[in-house]
Amino acid sequence: MIAGRAGTRRRRAGLVALGAVAALTLGLAAPPAASASGSRGDDRLTVMTRNLYLGSSLTPALTATDTPSFLGAVARIYGTALFTSFPTRAGAIADEVAANRPDLVGLQEVSRWVTSGPGVPPTIDFLTELQSALAARGLHYTVASVAENANIGPVPLVTPCGSTVVGACLVTLQDRDVILVNADRKGLTWSGARSGRYVAQQSFQPPVPGAAPVSFSRGWTTIEGRLHGARFHFANTHLETEDFPVVQEAQAAEFLAGPALGRGADIATGDFNSAADGSTTTSYAQLTKRFRDAWRVNRGVPGLTCCQNETLTNPVSQLGSRIDLVLARSGARAVSAKVVGATPFQAAPPFWASDHAGVVAVLELDD
Repeated sequence: MIAGRAGTRRRRAGLVALGAVAALTLGLAAPPAASASGSRGDDRLTVMTRNLYLGSSLTPALTATDTPSFLGAVARIYGTALFTSFPTRAGAIADEVAANRPDLVGLQEVSRWVTSGPGVPPTIDFLTELQSALAARGLHYTVASVAENANIGPVPLVTPCGSTVVGACLVTLQDRDVILVNADRKGLTWSGARSGRYVAQQSFQPPVPGAAPVSFSRGWTTIEGRLHGARFHFANTHLETEDFPVVQEAQAAEFLAGPALGRGADIATGDFNSAADGSTTTSYAQLTKRFRDAWRVNRGVPGLTCCQNETLTNPVSQLGSRIDLVLARSGARAVSAKVVGATPFQAAPPFWASDHAGVVAVLELDD
């Protein structure tokens, strides 16, 4: 999800308002650690899925009724993104990676907050921050494939800004999905990176006269790989939220008809935004007709992954659904699966590495 169940709705709707006002106002070092997977056997691949969380709900932008209140909302949204401090959270996520040594990582909401103007904090690139945190832990993960999704803005930022002129300071929110590959895993090779966007997209008409429709432009990333000769296809995606089931289910069908499938074993990760208990949309049922959910090795265990509150200030977990998945078929079989990031990583806010928890699964590949 973009923000968890209700939070996702707020965040996505806020993107609409961000795009609307933008259109109207601007026209616009230790040695590398040994791979843990090496001790599990040459035919086993460890896979992780992780939604990084863009850092804020966008609800204030949606509920703003005029330009002044909208500008205040943008400042609040950006302030919340600063408060939830991805540079701090990146360290916690890097610790999860260090503890589990996944061979493949599917990331969602790999945000970039692009800023300009006097007195504004510098651009925050979640991918750069995470790579730095991984490197600081002696880990070497290659960016293998990137899907460029939303690009909302630039929008005027009135605070923090060292000028009273509207438009002197600007902020843009960009969204990506990313595949990382563990460069230290012996016998693991990859090639053929691809990315794309779905035909089915939810468009929004901003509630501002003359504004153009805005879309979150959801997409997918894939690579082809081999582990000691065993071939696999790895795909990562982030589907539309459950608030728009027709679009989400169409995206799931597109995913299954194209990017999810390749040569050799098929493995998919993502924030699929479809509750595994069937309480929201049919996408989970679609996906599991073709793929086996790795979590099935833990029958009876909830495996909840979504979602903490928007400021990550809740000391007690609010995870209530399972929408983050590792899926496998055609020569890939789950041996184990576990949730990561479901406990606070520090004693003061932000308590959580993301509003989502992640999933790590060990898969056995057929030769």
